[in-house]
Amino acid sequence: MNSDAIRSKNLRTAGLAALLAAAMVGLGFAAVPLYNLFCRVTGFGGTTQRYDPVAAAEQPKVLSDTISVRFDANVSPKLPWKFHPERPTDTVSIGARDMAIFIAENNSPHPVTGTATFNVTPDQAGKYFTKIQCFCFTQQTLQPGEQIRMPVLFFVDPKIKDDVDARDIQEITLSYTFYPVDEGKKAS
Repeated sequence: MNSDAIRSKNLRTAGLAALLAAAMVGLGFAAVPLYNLFCRVTGFGGTTQRYDPVAAAEQPKVLSDTISVRFDANVSPKLPWKFHPERPTDTVSIGARDMAIFIAENNSPHPVTGTATFNVTPDQAGKYFTKIQCFCFTQQTLQPGEQIRMPVLFFVDPKIKDDVDARDIQEITLSYTFYPVDEGKKAS
């Protein structure tokens, strides 16, 4: 091979390597949004659904079947709060809206901002557990000694009874964990 052919081959290889590197960087940036979309659509990992009144054609039908919902509350050791559900369990009619109350209290001498993560178990129930309103969608700032009651409005979609993997579920656990918000990286 002459030097022009080798140079052309090297340039083509370098171009393909650069294209592959750019594609990998693009996939790296797209991975989190794509994974979040996948989890919301499938309920993977206990990801709940978020109610969209515009997208909802009609209110779900309320069934005579009921399901027990257990509420779990946790706090990061780095957050000086007490956090617990007002009632640890509730029995709800499938398809009916229900409300749970969680109580948070700041035990520190200064204002503290926290944010909650959540999940539902068993995982198969996640795509049928729909939150209408939730404190987990916003950051919570509590003043020293302040205690607040935070509602969660939700329903269990009647489609759970049509899913062979989920229709026999008797209890769903809705679990929250509060973490401190890094003041230097506060979301706007």
